[in-house]
Amino acid sequence: MTPFERRTRACQERLADAGADAVVLFPSRNLLYLAGFDEEPAERHLFLFVPREGVPVFLVPDLYETQVRAESWVADVETWSDDEDPVAAVRTITSDLSLDGGRLLVDDTMWAQFTQDLSSVLPNADFGLASEVLAPLRAQKDDAELDALRRAGAVADRVVERLREMGDRCLGMTETELAAEIERLLADEGGAGVAFGPIVGSGPNGAMPHHTYGDRIIESGDPVVLDFGTYVDHYPSDQTRTLVFGGDPPADFEEVHDVVQAARTAAFETVEPGVTAGAVDRAAREVIEDAGYGDRFIHRTGHGVGLDVHEEPYIVAGSDRELAVGNVFSIEPGVYLPDRFGVRVEDLVVVTETGAELLNDTDRGWNC
Repeated sequence: MTPFERRTRACQERLADAGADAVVLFPSRNLLYLAGFDEEPAERHLFLFVPREGVPVFLVPDLYETQVRAESWVADVETWSDDEDPVAAVRTITSDLSLDGGRLLVDDTMWAQFTQDLSSVLPNADFGLASEVLAPLRAQKDDAELDALRRAGAVADRVVERLREMGDRCLGMTETELAAEIERLLADEGGAGVAFGPIVGSGPNGAMPHHTYGDRIIESGDPVVLDFGTYVDHYPSDQTRTLVFGGDPPADFEEVHDVVQAARTAAFETVEPGVTAGAVDRAAREVIEDAGYGDRFIHRTGHGVGLDVHEEPYIVAGSDRELAVGNVFSIEPGVYLPDRFGVRVEDLVVVTETGAELLNDTDRGWNC
């Protein structure tokens, strides 16, 4: 049984527990997660019906049939052609599955056009969101997912080391030029594209947590916040280091960097099964508050990472969600001093039976 088939069977078990009759997916991360088929949304009707009992059914445009059969484990593939009405095909499948009058969970990101068509052929059905059953499943990574995440983390690690080797050769580059170099290095080390737009925040730009990059020239002594990742087999890395490529940083930079490092360590050492996400956030936040920078830590401590770079569980203040074996998330405390500099250090971790494992482990220091 493939990992995708095992996940689908687990989804069906959760459908029974949720009192739902089926999940209906369209091109999305959820579809990739269950069926192993990766495609961008488009104007044609392409659905996967996963009933509570029995076999899943694909409905695809006929030009996708060969591709779906080659890439997915799902054997029941129904097609429609461009000279046919796809809604009629939807009506036939939903009737065969006896879904009218039942409870359907549709993909959270399904386009309104398609949800409207579903509701038109199922006027007596009750609709909910697929995340009700899929979010808990996706939050606990299986061995195949963890393998891909480890390899993606290793790519990011190697790129950080290559950036350190560049050292003062980065001085005089613009943030945009360094971001382009990061993208090139990620590909060179085996990554597939970027998981998100790289962040290269130099000097005062580093005090904006979601600054991307711009025309500012990296100068001697600038702290530079570098946040980037890439994909390996559809799974991303997400790592942040704050580096100084040459010269002496601001007088209090080393103190702030030490505080952020200590906060990251405190949060990591808190992680184990049964601990709440809020407790992990609190561990990091207390270190930064005790150092007098509490009002400058202005975001949550972390977020889940999987097929989506941001997904459950969220490591946020007050969360009573208990962590479970297989949860993967970032730990990324930061301190941001407006108009001066920022510091963030980020690692991905997976919850294990005895605590946590780092999915990336390159040097966290600031000097090159």
